[in-house]
Amino acid sequence: MRLLKVATCNLNQWAMDFDSNLKHIKESIVMAKEAGAVIRLGPELEVTGYSCEDHFLELDTVTHAWECLKDILLGDWTDGILCSIGMPIIKGSERYNCQVLCFNRKIVMIRPKMWLANDGNYRELRWFTAWKQRDQLVDFQLPIEISEHISQQTVPFGYGFIQFLDTAVAAEICEELFTPLPPHAELALNGVEVFMNASGSHHQLRKLDIRLSAIKGATHTRGGVYMYSNQQGCDGARLYYDGCSCIAVNGDVVAQGSQFSLKDIEIAVAQVDLDAVASLRGSISSFQEQASCKTKVPSVAVPYKLSQPFNLKMCPSSPLEIKYHCPEEEIAFGPSCWLWDYLRRSGASGFLLPLSGGADSSSVAAIVGCMCQLVVKEIANGDEQVKADAIRIGNYTDGQFPTDSREFAKRIFYTVFMGSENSSEATKSRAKVLADEIGSWHLDVSIDGVISSLLSLFQTLTGKRLRYKVDGGSNIENLGLQNIQARIRMVLAFMLASLLPWVHNKPGFYLVLGSSNVDEGLRGYLTKYDCSAADINPIGSISKQDLRAFLRWAATHLGYSSLADIESAPPTAELEPIRSDYSQLDEVDMGMTYEELSVYGRLRKIFRCGPVSMFKNLCYRWGARLTPSEVADKVKHFFKYYSINRHKMTVLTPSYHAESYSPEDNRFDLRQFLYNTRWPYQFRKIDELVRELDGDQVSIRESSDHEKLGPMSHGGGLGVIAAGSGNPNVGL
Repeated sequence: MRLLKVATCNLNQWAMDFDSNLKHIKESIVMAKEAGAVIRLGPELEVTGYSCEDHFLELDTVTHAWECLKDILLGDWTDGILCSIGMPIIKGSERYNCQVLCFNRKIVMIRPKMWLANDGNYRELRWFTAWKQRDQLVDFQLPIEISEHISQQTVPFGYGFIQFLDTAVAAEICEELFTPLPPHAELALNGVEVFMNASGSHHQLRKLDIRLSAIKGATHTRGGVYMYSNQQGCDGARLYYDGCSCIAVNGDVVAQGSQFSLKDIEIAVAQVDLDAVASLRGSISSFQEQASCKTKVPSVAVPYKLSQPFNLKMCPSSPLEIKYHCPEEEIAFGPSCWLWDYLRRSGASGFLLPLSGGADSSSVAAIVGCMCQLVVKEIANGDEQVKADAIRIGNYTDGQFPTDSREFAKRIFYTVFMGSENSSEATKSRAKVLADEIGSWHLDVSIDGVISSLLSLFQTLTGKRLRYKVDGGSNIENLGLQNIQARIRMVLAFMLASLLPWVHNKPGFYLVLGSSNVDEGLRGYLTKYDCSAADINPIGSISKQDLRAFLRWAATHLGYSSLADIESAPPTAELEPIRSDYSQLDEVDMGMTYEELSVYGRLRKIFRCGPVSMFKNLCYRWGARLTPSEVADKVKHFFKYYSINRHKMTVLTPSYHAESYSPEDNRFDLRQFLYNTRWPYQFRKIDELVRELDGDQVSIRESSDHEKLGPMSHGGGLGVIAAGSGNPNVGL
């Protein structure tokens, strides 16, 4: 046996906070060494934080990264342990995203990233260059302030691996794992047994299995030890990095870190048998044949032995069952941890939420309640950093600290029901009951007086008195009256957030939480600058369908039983008068159901469908119950209101990213916000198709049974939508 103990990390880094980041790196190395590990892997760009974005263009950022690395190398941190540390490096005039491999106070090798993440939420090609010289390692001249202190002038730079006396180790950086021809395949044929993947991978609902499948697959058919490290937490932007650092051996996961945690530092350690890797590779004939004619990858020799011989005190780690959270747990824990990081790093003293008693704002309230529960739990488990942050934010004195989540919520969480004459007693009561269950400081405010004053002012200016549609008013009047209410709530929310702490002799300010969901954003079913216009929004890219499932789950698992009644109530904005024969309902107002909106959203974003492609796909999907003309009307209706309201996305509250069809304008969904809302060319093409299809209506209906359909040709095929979304409620 060649026994090797390795450690990989979840680190909660913060972009541009070099002191904190360096502290976490050092502590993780200490923890790895105390566990007996001889290899320590940290996440991608851990020195600077991943989300520095255009700060990477500043020379200061690279300079400070080198200064932090020098600090590590001058101490005993790397004595006897190979440390892979992520940071940006400039070589000549090119800037690279690199893993710096350090051992015994020297830099052994610098491995630049070869395939950059440049889609979805990622823009690495904006800041970095991909390394393209795969056939050689070149000499890199270290900065003078580094070389003088560590007595090393140059270091091998490029694509290669480290050859120790007893094993070979190589780096693979984040996106490279997911490329069609990943480096680990070629490296395995060159004898590399240990792969270190430093990553900056964000959380997205139902995504973890894709990542872990790739990690297991990397060594399932070619053998090897695969180490994966990730950031965890909010490092300054909309993404939550969901940790789950792990170690896999020959296709089996033998160590897994948490996916959602308030801890700043967490390590996953495994004892692995390298001879098991050699044995598997020797048993696969095709591996032997391909290895015999491989393309040679350059290497750096290090005359040091990492492994230990057979030893009863060093038992190899056994395969374990991978921990997956259900989507409802992901909605509870991901945004909760993101909110905690945002709260403790923003300098705020708490949150304020306009709580309407509806599903969306109640989901946000439940997530904050879950955050309070996690804080109390971590303090009980002995996390001193969480305890210190909670004492500061909650303004505890005389040695007190949170021991009860409801008491902690009372200190840091305001909820406000801002009712009008159009609000029902049912929603008012539901908001109050939920606030009591969570423990928030709850206020019940009537905004009718402010509305009346504004309407009187308008009548004085124009001589016109506005009426709701149910009272004989026009659509313009009806919309104007609703917008007044919504925007008053925004103004009142920010006023209370800044002044209520002063009223209660609390320091600081409160962050206003928004509560619009991804489907409302996609359709534009929200008022620009209404009470969903806030500081941050934890549910802004979560679908209504998923939120309702979360409410049902949270009613039981978080202990907020009133959420069951809230979930079962029909969604309504309550901005119009309630009459015996009329009650405002979201889906009636929108002209489409939330279930349909989820379908439109996935087709538009994930499967890249324009109006015509969407129409064609929905003819197959919905053809058994709708005529082509009816499908065409639905598609046109969606695209009309999507394009009319796209401008609202430019001012959408920064939201936790959780869904792959998010319409968020600033980072993820880059499309224009000024459209020809008539879509004349596209809608004309749809009309032509409808006329063609009307003559063959029966055959379309017979061939549209989606239980029997296979994948279609467009965008990879909509046959995979239901399975790919992981959501049985999509209802395609």
